[in-house]
Amino acid sequence: MKKTFKLTHEKIAVARLFEAAKHEVSKYLKRERKKPLPAGADYWDFDCRFGTEVMKSEEIHLSEINSSIDWAESEGLDSFYLEIIAKPARRQKSTD
Repeated sequence: MKKTFKLTHEKIAVARLFEAAKHEVSKYLKRERKKPLPAGADYWDFDCRFGTEVMKSEEIHLSEINSSIDWAESEGLDSFYLEIIAKPARRQKSTD
């Protein structure tokens, strides 16, 4: 998913647009995690980027997406860019 979320609408409240963005992200993650894993992979990992625009986006952890969207809401941004790319990954064995 590579998307610039527009947060201005003549009839929809801004707070609802932020909630809709969070909902769309969670639906995307759920859909991607349901896909069958390729051989040798244990789980789906995600590369995420967030920013005010494509060229100013920075890498973030998957768990920081909602807090980043909350930050955009508190700053009163008109739009933000979010990129989530799924990739198969394998867990590393613990060396305890």
